[in-house]
Amino acid sequence: MANIIGGLAVSHTPTIGFAVDHDKQKEGAWEPIFDGFAPIQQWLAENKPDALIYIFNDHVTSFFFDHYSAFSLGIDHEYHVADEGGGPRALPAVKGDAALSRHIGTSLMSDEFDMSFFMDKPLDHGLFSPLSALMPFRDGWPTRVVPLQVGVLQFPIPSAKRCYKLGQALRRAIESYPEDINVAIVATGGLSHQVHGERCGFNNVEWDAQFMSLLVNDPLRLTEMTIAEYAELSGVEGAEEIMWLVMRGALSANVVKKHQAYYLPSMTGIATLILENQAGTLPVNTVKRHQAKMAEQLAGIEKLPGSYPFTQARSLEALRLNRFLHQLIKPALRERFRRDEQAMFAEAKLSEQECDMIRQRDWRKLIQYGASFFLLEKFGAVTGASNLDIYAAMKGMSLDEFMKTRNQQVTYSVAGKEPTA
Repeated sequence: MANIIGGLAVSHTPTIGFAVDHDKQKEGAWEPIFDGFAPIQQWLAENKPDALIYIFNDHVTSFFFDHYSAFSLGIDHEYHVADEGGGPRALPAVKGDAALSRHIGTSLMSDEFDMSFFMDKPLDHGLFSPLSALMPFRDGWPTRVVPLQVGVLQFPIPSAKRCYKLGQALRRAIESYPEDINVAIVATGGLSHQVHGERCGFNNVEWDAQFMSLLVNDPLRLTEMTIAEYAELSGVEGAEEIMWLVMRGALSANVVKKHQAYYLPSMTGIATLILENQAGTLPVNTVKRHQAKMAEQLAGIEKLPGSYPFTQARSLEALRLNRFLHQLIKPALRERFRRDEQAMFAEAKLSEQECDMIRQRDWRKLIQYGASFFLLEKFGAVTGASNLDIYAAMKGMSLDEFMKTRNQQVTYSVAGKEPTA
């Protein structure tokens, strides 16, 4: 089973990444930052976690306000560096752990956390700024990362108590993972700062120290505070420190503090913290009980012949194909497809197998491969196939044969009035 070896907390200001990129780690204004990071670098080098569960917030880079989730879990194989306005930083993509991500996602959903999941999104300084100061990356990152994005920029946001409970559920998820791997929990964000309005530049050194002390010794007290109280004490943007409670909730009640540092160079109180887990054991198998709970909702579904539940694994592996089909909701791309589908196949870098299934309009093979039916019905609308044509083909019947199995012999489609191919 997976083992949580400890929790790390780090601030995630752009300052850190800027200093790394411009080799300023030993310059006066930046050196104290990296002095505080050095013990975490050493701890990671010595403990060599197989994966980092990385809790951060995006800064309106890859996650926009038209669809903004409280908790978003990455389930991809890798994550690239986002362009935040001046081009992406020269860092390699970090490898994900899709299997661990899927396990965590299933566990959190079974614990009634309504998660959202993302793939193929680049990540911004919320993740890469501190990561580039904590680990060597020139020859590739030495560990895998499972990113957990918390939506703290558009109110309402999760409460401190909800973040702590998420951490507790995260512990159950990790400890029930069947592979023998070591996992560290990394929380980023904060500490005190505000970057907007007339209160811009606000800091609270005394509260930052009290917050870290309570986080180590009495984290439940921190869950009693409202977001408004966090904003008053740490600044509106500084309230993102609630993400540290996710990390703390994933650890044992008693922890060993191995390191703590704090430095306020400009806008943000930059802090680092290492907590080593002191998990106890039980004489009963609670892990097996939790695994059974996770499996309960889909138990037996594999026995349904001709059924292909659209799981996260299928979604990830067929992402390129489904994205190709999804783009056909745009009129200009539909027109291009009707004129020259082969050119669009090449642009999308579809495999020959994927191209052939689309050319043949092989609805059954497309479903078996991992296409979502609700994209196939859109594709059908583009090509002139009704929903009933698709249903009949998936059953291996002619349209007439399939119609005879229906109470009413009608055809329909999601297509509007636009001419089809």
